[in-house]
Amino acid sequence: MKPDRHTAMCLLIKQVRDDFPFTLPEAQICAGKCVGCAKKLLELADTELSDWEVRLANNEQPTFGDISRLAKLCKNIRRGLVRNELVK
Repeated sequence: MKPDRHTAMCLLIKQVRDDFPFTLPEAQICAGKCVGCAKKLLELADTELSDWEVRLANNEQPTFGDISRLAKLCKNIRRGLVRNELVK
């Protein structure tokens, strides 16, 4: 059985929060290899995820397009984090 849209968005947010290194100190994020700004990528992801967490808490129902757009954004951010060797 497939999850409803609210549950799917919650699951996506949890996966991204578990995968991305949001808790790393800035010195560690900006140390070493730098291909694009990993700090800005993480800030963008955190902003989008936080926005959706608030919207979901207010019982807003995401559309399939919303879920798809957030997933695509996070996939692209993850690619940048891999290039910066912050995610494997």
